[in-house]
Order: sequence, then C-alpha cells, then structure tokens
Amino acid sequence: MIELKNVHKAFGPKQVLSGFSLTVEDGETMVIIGFSGTGKSVAIKHIVGLLDPDAGEVWVDGKRVDQLARKELYALRGSIGYVFQFAALFDSMTIGENVAMGLRKQGQLTEKEILTRVDESLALVDLPDVQNRMPAELSGGMRKRVGIARAVALRPKYMLYDEPTTGLDPVTSATIDNLMVRMREQLGVTSIVITHDMRSAYTVGTRIAMLYEGQVRQVGTVAEIKRTRDPIVRQFIEGRASVSEDTPLPGSHEGESEDLDASDTVSGAQTL
Repeated sequence: MIELKNVHKAFGPKQVLSGFSLTVEDGETMVIIGFSGTGKSVAIKHIVGLLDPDAGEVWVDGKRVDQLARKELYALRGSIGYVFQFAALFDSMTIGENVAMGLRKQGQLTEKEILTRVDESLALVDLPDVQNRMPAELSGGMRKRVGIARAVALRPKYMLYDEPTTGLDPVTSATIDNLMVRMREQLGVTSIVITHDMRSAYTVGTRIAMLYEGQVRQVGTVAEIKRTRDPIVRQFIEGRASVSEDTPLPGSHEGESEDLDASDTVSGAQTL
C-alpha cells in the first residue's frame, strides 16, 4: 500500500501541495489528473524520496519514506519502477544497455541473467530484437516502451508513470495504455499514472483522483468520475474553458442532444 497523508510542499513562496492525502491499494492503478502546474509530478516524487514533504507523511509498505536511511531508501527504490515523461534514455547507450543499467547497478544478477532479463522485458513491451539499436533510431512511442521495459526489468512491486502518453498519436497512446494494463494483469503491479489524457485515464485506471489547489478534489472509480457532479472535475474531464455549475450529467434529459459521453472527450490541458 502507498499512503500520502496530509502532505505539504512549497518551493519558495509557491505552495504546491497543501494537505494532499491519497491511498493506493495493492493491485490497483490509481490515475492522478489535474490542471497544468498543480503538482502531480511533485506528489509522486515523494513516493520514491526524490522530494521530502515540508509536512505530512509518505508511507510505502508500512515504511515512512521521508525518514528512511539512505541504504533503506535505495532498497525501497528497487521495488518501484519510474517511467519518466520523455523516457529519459541515455543517447550514448544502446537499448539493451539502457534496459540493463538498473540491473547492473543492483549487482544481484550475473551478466547472462541480466541479458535474459533484458530480452524478457523488451519482449513484454513488444520490442524484440532492438537491443543493439540506439535510442535515436526509435520513434517516440518506441522509446517510451523502452522506458517501461527498463522499469519492468527490475521486477518492481510498484510502477509510477509520469505522463506516459504525452506527445504520442492516438494509436501509439492506445498501445501504451494496453501495456500499462498488461503490467497490472500479468505482473500484478500496483501503479500510479499521471495523465491529462482522459481516454487513457478511463482505459487504465481502476480509480481516478483529481488534484486541485494542492489537495485531492475528488477520488473515485471510473464510473463515479464520469458521473461526477463536481463542477471543477467536470470542467477538466470534458475539456471545458470555464466552470458550469449546472452542467447536465451524461445521459440526462437536459442537453441530451449535445451531450457527449465523458469517455469520448480528452482534456484540453497538455503539459505539466
């Protein structure tokens, strides 16, 4: 289980998180949505100890992250795969070397075992036989899949995805979505996904939480979020330019002729 309890974080005068609380249960995929600059990436960086809260608590598997010693923190990070927004591959290294990097740093496997694990991880994201290619030779979508393979190679218990479909065409985005679902169903991975893409959120999420003004505005299942009456949440999931307090729910009689199901809309926000 991952728990963030009343987390506060500021950078200088800018208060980013102001009482952020969220519980992620074992085996689920929690999607965090929210407007640009609301602190979604800041929130998940606390989980791996890249940031420490100014106040509040961050717990992973019963361990308080911000109080762990360096050795314990490194051990915890070994159970958490982090997929960066732009894959963050090293251009001077082959694909195989990129995927193997974390395994070699851990020093727990033989070189033969590492190469086998690399092959298995790339096959899992449908990229066999690319081990000797360079990142520049791959498309953006393929590089993101390599980023997932690198994280999966460590056999993590948790996966954190930071905007995994940003900048991708709809078909490639759907491929990434399917991979995230596969990680949960085949490997039993518990995941947190940051996204602005509501199609993706509805596809991969078991629950969705909206971060607004430093706190969780609403959290619920996909069905609950689709039918929310909260005007701020509806504005976001429908990509509206302004808040409408009397927005009819999908399927309601009022405005039925022009209503779109929320699963057919994409948030207008595109960047963090």
